[in-house]
Amino acid sequence: MLTTHAEPTVGDFSAKQTDVRKYAWVVFALTVGLLLSDYMSRQVLNAVFPLLKATWHLSDTRLGSLSSVVALMVGVLTFPLSVLADRWGRVKSIALMAAMWSLATLGCALSTNYGEMLLARAFVGIGEAAYGSVGIAVVLSIFPARLRSTITGAFMAGGAFGSVLGMALGGAVAAHLGWRASFGAMAIMGIVLVVLYRIVVTEKRLAPLQPEGVGRQAQDIGMRTSLRALMKGLFSTRSVVCAYVGSGVHLLVPAAIWSWMPSFLNRYYGMATGKAAVTAAVFVLVTGVGMVVCGNLADRFSKHAVERKWSIAVAYCLICFVLLGIGLRMPAGPAQLVMIGAGMFFCAGAAGPSGAMVANLTPSSIHASAFATLTLANNLLGLAPAAVLTGIVADRIGLLGALQLVPFAPLVAAVVFLIGRRHYAVDLDRVNTLREEAAR
Repeated sequence: MLTTHAEPTVGDFSAKQTDVRKYAWVVFALTVGLLLSDYMSRQVLNAVFPLLKATWHLSDTRLGSLSSVVALMVGVLTFPLSVLADRWGRVKSIALMAAMWSLATLGCALSTNYGEMLLARAFVGIGEAAYGSVGIAVVLSIFPARLRSTITGAFMAGGAFGSVLGMALGGAVAAHLGWRASFGAMAIMGIVLVVLYRIVVTEKRLAPLQPEGVGRQAQDIGMRTSLRALMKGLFSTRSVVCAYVGSGVHLLVPAAIWSWMPSFLNRYYGMATGKAAVTAAVFVLVTGVGMVVCGNLADRFSKHAVERKWSIAVAYCLICFVLLGIGLRMPAGPAQLVMIGAGMFFCAGAAGPSGAMVANLTPSSIHASAFATLTLANNLLGLAPAAVLTGIVADRIGLLGALQLVPFAPLVAAVVFLIGRRHYAVDLDRVNTLREEAAR
């Protein structure tokens, strides 16, 4: 039987406030806008690969390194930069990071050789490294806890939408004005958003949306938190570790399908490269929409029993396993694509509940660091290895056979979430007790 437990009060509104203020949604829109700019700057490179190859006579290895260097910088620097943001100030950190990746993208447009482009792309990665974790920490601090799955799912979906926009707009601009204009357009968009964000969003204006004293208290605590105390806060319970691991493992599915869907459509449906890319982008969009809808449903169904977030995450993983498992074994045709699309709708559905669980189980003063840990788990366990592991298996049993194994990842994630659910009630009560003691 489900036991009702109160959501954490830290980061929530006062009891007298029943509606989310309009300014909170403005902050959310601008923060997601910067996330779109983040992924557009990152993915525009893929749209101009053929042009760069022809211009500088680059090998595929060098082309790949221009993409990999961004992921490398993000993976290495996400955690330390997020810790610094908790100490220095999240709003200032966001503005600095966005300015860096925008100027670095402009540097890509001005590059005259491979070495300059590689250096510019490295700085794109440095700028983007901690944005996801710090941005979601800012947003969650001004919305009620009852909306955490919705907000987290919608925020993370921005990465999918930004990837599609970066490739689509970058390719369109490059076709008419050349590859340099593609990078320049992304840079200008980012710079405009940075200026707008810095004008509209300030710590002073965010403070009234937070519980009395929480914003200042969180910053003060974050500035004096020792590394040992930080590690204890990040990994204090079994359930929060399960949230990290389950989230990372279940994201192996979208990462693998996004990477290999154009090749799948080309090899098994005979689609031309351009048509295959456009069709594959539809599956990316379906995933993004699913993240938003699934996050909102998780909040709606867990209003009176927060343990349901875990059960809902398990349900999303199992639905994905079933739909994709069936779809990837069907004969080629429209019915197969529809079934795969249905599975992709749920393949990242647990992202919202996972983020909400992490927020509920960690102090608000280290939320940027907590989401950096979640980002690290997402990358190391799912996003980073997905494409290469699928490719290694595909070399041995074929691409279709490799893709048919991918749906087993959410099955593993479902088991991890079930373990987390088992410990969640006790862990949440303990964390809330510690928060109350710290607030006295």
